[in-house]
Amino acid sequence: MKKFFPKPSLLACLGLAVSLSSGAAIAEDSIRAQVYKAPEFVEVIEAAKKRQANSVATTGIEVLPIDQAKFLRGQHFDFEVEVLDKSEKNTKITINDKDIEEFFDTKLTRTVHEDYISYRLNDLQFTETGSLNVVIESEVDGDTRKREINYEVVDPKSENRAKNVILFAGDGMSLQVKQAARILSKGIYEGKYNDLLAMENLENLALITTSGYDSIVTDSANSASAYNTGHKSVVNAMGVYGNRTADTLDDPKVENINEIIQRTRGMSIGVVTTSSVTDATPASTSAHTRRRADQDYIAHNFLNESVRPEVLLGGGARYFLPLSQPGSRRTDEIDVIKQFEDLGYQFAGNRKELLETSDDKPLLGLFAMNNMDVYMDREHIPNPEVVGDFNDQPNLVEMTAKALDILSKNDDGFFLLAEAASIDKQLHTMDWHRAVYDTIEFDQAIAYAKNWAEENGNDTLIIVVADHSHGVSITGTYSEEDGGVGREAVRTYGDAKWPNFVDEDGDGFPDNPDPSITLAMQYANFPDHYENYRFLKNPVVPGLADADGKVFANEARKGHDDARMVEGNLPQYKETQEVHSADDIVLMAGGPGSEYFRGVMDNTEVFYGIMQALHIDAVEDKADK
Repeated sequence: MKKFFPKPSLLACLGLAVSLSSGAAIAEDSIRAQVYKAPEFVEVIEAAKKRQANSVATTGIEVLPIDQAKFLRGQHFDFEVEVLDKSEKNTKITINDKDIEEFFDTKLTRTVHEDYISYRLNDLQFTETGSLNVVIESEVDGDTRKREINYEVVDPKSENRAKNVILFAGDGMSLQVKQAARILSKGIYEGKYNDLLAMENLENLALITTSGYDSIVTDSANSASAYNTGHKSVVNAMGVYGNRTADTLDDPKVENINEIIQRTRGMSIGVVTTSSVTDATPASTSAHTRRRADQDYIAHNFLNESVRPEVLLGGGARYFLPLSQPGSRRTDEIDVIKQFEDLGYQFAGNRKELLETSDDKPLLGLFAMNNMDVYMDREHIPNPEVVGDFNDQPNLVEMTAKALDILSKNDDGFFLLAEAASIDKQLHTMDWHRAVYDTIEFDQAIAYAKNWAEENGNDTLIIVVADHSHGVSITGTYSEEDGGVGREAVRTYGDAKWPNFVDEDGDGFPDNPDPSITLAMQYANFPDHYENYRFLKNPVVPGLADADGKVFANEARKGHDDARMVEGNLPQYKETQEVHSADDIVLMAGGPGSEYFRGVMDNTEVFYGIMQALHIDAVEDKADK
């Protein structure tokens, strides 16, 4: 019988050993040289050297939008060059060897700042697809500094056109949190899951990278902005490229999905979230700011006709109430709720009022002063200590259903963002039980939307995606049945028996979030905190900070006397909570255009996937058609 791996003779082995020891065989340095001279490796090294020589740090020239930016043909944007030296005398900018003022038929604005010079053009468009080479040459102290960047302009169209798009955002929904939701909601028997989540039955799948252009780890503003504009941004920013001015509202803007679909097709817009509607992810659908905390502006900006949603549902009433009203966080006396009502909007302040609203009028619903309470405290085990006076909040399924009823009245279609915001917020506080129950609620909203799409023409693209991840993993199970507690009750490998969550009422949520055998969810990053592994009756932050800002473990989190204090691995004077991770996230999609999402993709590609499905022509306004 022929052997696949014939055994070499002893003599041959001895000969090889002699040749190696004598240096007659390939030397280690020679092997290394061959590897390092491989064409692909040399190409990577040379590209890295070129990028470094062409960087802001080397040239002293910042260009916004950044190098390698991608544009939808017709998408509006602002352009800015910052020469980081006040001794600059003259700057020449060309696009494909053509002067930029001639290229766009407009004049640059030159501004002298305290320690740099800027050149600005606003409200531009690229009307042709293709590659663009942008060259900036600045005269500084008698020398010429040069920076060269490249842009790409695209106009993708899917084979099948979608009329509507629903973007489901599971804020912070890591792959492991989704898996935990599957375990708790569907169950697992002899190693096989009893069923998949609704989101997992969508036909297309991709992995999404999440970094912004300033940091390897993103926040929700930056990442959601990538989905809504197709462009990278910086931490805390949305709809802009961050410049160096103190004004957080003057940065170079990039047109977002809502602006494009309103301008070109008159589509309807919906925003549904379990957070404050002025929080990062919902705000990214409309706002242009470098500072996500500009919530006065964000709330009022929803009234802007170019981005005004027909349906706006969530928490955050405090930024819609005038300053003189109790609970308001505005800095002025603008009554944003009244301004919506003056435009013909219905207003709902609780679940009962929401369910009674008409489907024929636009709707503003604000169900909490800040973020809405999580499913666990709001609905599963109603907790008066947590919800307080806001004891009649709708759930995400009800808000999604109402949004679809109203938005579907527009024959030109709609774009709906529906966010499960507190998956992220509960992972920050290291409360995985509440995060997972919110993930199950999220999946039930997705199931509702899938059924709605099937019953209404199958012309709706549904995308489900997180905006970033958290470093949390299922490392086994946790059980105190043999008397072990704390870390000694964490069961690994063969000792990690199946969790015994039970769903007797069949609502998709385990009846008891704290069974005798539960999941052992472990975090990759954390502040000093007490860990007891069990369900916390009331939500408790893991860390607190003293007057000097030093973080210490919150004793309210102990839960029982055997909870152990865990020394954190985050900066001791900065983080009181767990923080985001740079992990890739999963995207699931179904419906017309969903085939765009395959393999590993940058987060900006979500925008282009939506645009190609809708067959948007962003060059022409609807008024000109």
